[in-house]
Amino acid sequence: MALSVPLSTRLAHIPPTVFSEMSALAVRTGAINLGQGFPDVDGPASVIAAAEEALASGANQYAPGIGVPALRAAVARHQGRHYGLEVDPDREVVVTTGCTEAIAAALLGLVDPGDEVVVLEPYYDSYVAMLDMCGAVRRPVTLRAPDFRPDPEDLRAAVTSRTKAILLNTPHNPTGTVLTREELQLVANLAIEHDVLVLTDEVYEHLVFDDARSAEGHVPIATLPGMWERTLTLSSAGKSYSVTGWKVGWATGPAPLVQAVLAAKQWLTFTSGSPLQPAVAHALDHEPDWPRALARDLQQRRDLLCEGLTAAGLSPRVPEGTYFATTDVSHLGWADGRELCLALPERAGVVAIPTQGFYDDPEAGRQLVRWAFCKEPDVIRAGVRRLAEADLQR
Repeated sequence: MALSVPLSTRLAHIPPTVFSEMSALAVRTGAINLGQGFPDVDGPASVIAAAEEALASGANQYAPGIGVPALRAAVARHQGRHYGLEVDPDREVVVTTGCTEAIAAALLGLVDPGDEVVVLEPYYDSYVAMLDMCGAVRRPVTLRAPDFRPDPEDLRAAVTSRTKAILLNTPHNPTGTVLTREELQLVANLAIEHDVLVLTDEVYEHLVFDDARSAEGHVPIATLPGMWERTLTLSSAGKSYSVTGWKVGWATGPAPLVQAVLAAKQWLTFTSGSPLQPAVAHALDHEPDWPRALARDLQQRRDLLCEGLTAAGLSPRVPEGTYFATTDVSHLGWADGRELCLALPERAGVVAIPTQGFYDDPEAGRQLVRWAFCKEPDVIRAGVRRLAEADLQR
């Protein structure tokens, strides 16, 4: 008789991540994976070589829990070079196992059960899982189709005397929205007025396109007046340098906030990626222009995907940044985007990601599907050709 082991109550109501489910579906069916956001091509050769050198030269034991000094110094220089932020590498930087651990450790280190956290929806699904594990009360602000911009009145209504933190994501996954300076200033004003923290996930910081609404591109909220002292900025090398599997991220901010991340992180992974950390330091210091070239290349792939989706009757909202474009599929007659995505491998030999699970209000995203364009152009062409040739009507 098989042993029945129920999940803990903190996990029982959290569904498995849809990314693993849909990528497994792609492998099982041989479909083209336009769902999960990982590139088909690795990052800079010099960065791969730096990792090989670190492996060969003995960087294979535990790194300091806060991160190797070379990487912390490189992250501090990166923040100064790109954004004019003065960051102390010894007190205001902590290295994490990707941005996902940075999110988890930040919430575990700063949020108590019952605290309210404002979060933009649709949201990256790890936000909800970690907020639930913390016992936090989620206060979503919905970025509504077709424009996916934050509504000022919704933001004002969400931030109250009970708010502990605002969790931002810009450039935004899955919508591709890049928040403007004006939108960020509203968040900053509310944070200062109500004396709350801001946790900001900026993993796509360098993947902003020329036609973004904000001519400035990505603006870190930590650069706005009065915001450094209350902002924890989270990022990683995975997206900027096409090394998503390395899982090397970081948090920067005032020392008390960084210490809170470290206090939780030490009981999660303690440390990871010892030979990868000096390689990421090399990337930040010696390949500073590579992400800009990647963004130009991704903009071409974005246009290829969006044009192909439009030709297939799936007109997308053209994103301003990230790896992703979103389409409304309600005109096809399916009950929801998930139902369509489960049928796509058989109908078209393609996999995509339904976004309804990224909302507290599933009706707001029920008919939306996310497509990834961080793939080789020939893969994108093949995928949209299959969609154009398929019968996608219910």
